[in-house]
Amino acid sequence: MGYETIQYDVEDEIGILTYNRPRVVNAMNGQMVNELVEFWNERQGDYNVRVIITKGAGDKGFCSGMDLKDVQKRGESNDNRPSPDDFYYGQSHFSSIYRLMRSCPQPIITAVHGPAMGGGLSLALASDIRLAAEDAMFCAQYINIGVGGADMGSSYFLWRIVGWGKAAEMCLTGVRIYAEEALRIGLVNYVYPREKLIPAAMEIAKSMTSKSRLALHLTKEALNSAINSTSLEDTIKMEDRNQVFMTMSGMVDTKIKR
Repeated sequence: MGYETIQYDVEDEIGILTYNRPRVVNAMNGQMVNELVEFWNERQGDYNVRVIITKGAGDKGFCSGMDLKDVQKRGESNDNRPSPDDFYYGQSHFSSIYRLMRSCPQPIITAVHGPAMGGGLSLALASDIRLAAEDAMFCAQYINIGVGGADMGSSYFLWRIVGWGKAAEMCLTGVRIYAEEALRIGLVNYVYPREKLIPAAMEIAKSMTSKSRLALHLTKEALNSAINSTSLEDTIKMEDRNQVFMTMSGMVDTKIKR
């Protein structure tokens, strides 16, 4: 498919997804939501790409969340307010992006510069590894615009990443978290000067592509299982299954340099 609001390139088994509405800090309008749902659906069975990097186009920022002007415009174009069920189905369509990001086989590295707000924050949270430029800013914007402070998976992801207290503060106050604090609380893995952000993401991605494709997929599955698991026993069973499968398939490299 030819996308208009996102751009997708593949380089050496690394997919690079760019949110491509730079004039509005890559805010998500209805078309972008549809294109992202289609994009992540297509990735579910795309085993040729091993790792995906996500980033925002332009200099302004990563993603400022939902395009509220687009929401208002679409609302004004309708003679009647949407019914509760229409609104719910639309909300579910939007939020499916984050479920699809977690279920796809590829590990996701997100490179954030400038604002990652609201739904843009959740795009970062749904990734496996988060990198930030020195100008990055993260905000659970939802409560600042008059809706519930937990949306688009933020109440699921955030406290698992930064802890309950900090997640509660972010969701309840809509406070802005800048790069250095994001690093301190574990929201991001590393902070880089802006010009080194994408090269750093590519370096990590290339490290991953040197591993077995199946091992990457199974490891992401195991991490997902551990996040949702209710016991150590269930987690270890998942790990045991993966290790036996990989060993019996003959994929173990006995010549790894120490």
